[in-house]
Amino acid sequence: MKLGKRIGRIVGFALGAAVLAFVVVQAWFLLHIAYWTQVDPGRTSFMERRLDEMRARDPKARLDQRWVEYKRISTHLKRAVIAAEDAKFVDHEGFDWDGIQRALERNQKRGKVVAGGSTISQQLAKNLFLSGERSVIRKAQEALITIMLEAVMEKRRILEIYLNVAEWGEGIFGAEAAARHYYGTSAARLSADQAARLAAMLPRPRYYDHTGSTRYLEQYADRIQARMPSAQVP
Repeated sequence: MKLGKRIGRIVGFALGAAVLAFVVVQAWFLLHIAYWTQVDPGRTSFMERRLDEMRARDPKARLDQRWVEYKRISTHLKRAVIAAEDAKFVDHEGFDWDGIQRALERNQKRGKVVAGGSTISQQLAKNLFLSGERSVIRKAQEALITIMLEAVMEKRRILEIYLNVAEWGEGIFGAEAAARHYYGTSAARLSADQAARLAAMLPRPRYYDHTGSTRYLEQYADRIQARMPSAQVP
């Protein structure tokens, strides 16, 4: 009996410690999100990871990222990114269940992962905080952070941060750096076709940075541009 009670206390202590650690970690995420409602984030977890990879090849490698306010980003780009990445962005609460179902069906049909169904909020949660690991635990944490983002931030702020930290090439992050890298202009002056092409690059930005335009990229950009007028922007 004494041994059983001792084991029970140990198990109870371990469970209590695990719950406390979980709460502390979630509070850490939530405090950062609340802080970023007013203060622009610096480097994200994803950006740090990319920089480490680049510096493994070139110790002098640097990231190119220049923060710009929401009002200084072309409405064309906002519409293009929403049309391409998350058509229901202004309406959902972090998750596009229809999009997730479609992605699951496509992946099942192809026998491999070819679509993710992640919303802009989910992508931002992953980029800000998480590793590139594919696991149930990481996806669960991504979901919790997504809920926090949607609860604490306005849609406009979520999109503003996303457009400033999204990867657009080898060491190229954010709309301003992307606009200058590819078109020699500012994020504010991007045209509709330039914005559509940048949005089309998002699934494989480093690939297109190295290879340049492809027939698929141009066709995808055309489809995005056709959907842009109906995209709702916060």
